[in-house]
Amino acid sequence: EVQLVESGGGLVQAGGSLRLSCAASGLRFDDYAIGWFRQAPGKEREGVSCISNSNRNPYYADSVQGRFTISRHNAKNTVYLYLQMNSLKPEDTAVYYCAADYTFYSGSEICSRTYDMDYWGEGTLVTVSS
Repeated sequence: EVQLVESGGGLVQAGGSLRLSCAASGLRFDDYAIGWFRQAPGKEREGVSCISNSNRNPYYADSVQGRFTISRHNAKNTVYLYLQMNSLKPEDTAVYYCAADYTFYSGSEICSRTYDMDYWGEGTLVTVSS
């Protein structure tokens, strides 16, 4: 059974940092691409940062480029995904989801699959106060 569990969300002031974590169990790490998505109130879900199964060339949305860093650690039957978020802005406020997909797409292609990823976590709320 595949499970994705996010953690690390919370309340932070603008300019602060948070590190999100996701443990994706039940996956063969070399078969799955994985990424972070977010959905703010009243807005569509968007791909924030995604990384392919080959762990190469991570993709970042323009809005987070230079501020967020994605990293991935593959272990036996579990993929650990992290998102280091620096210089946070109020517009970064959203529920952040970790998602995995059985695909060999690039990071940018994965992040475009905002509702089509195979597996999703429950999400973790990030609130950035001004």
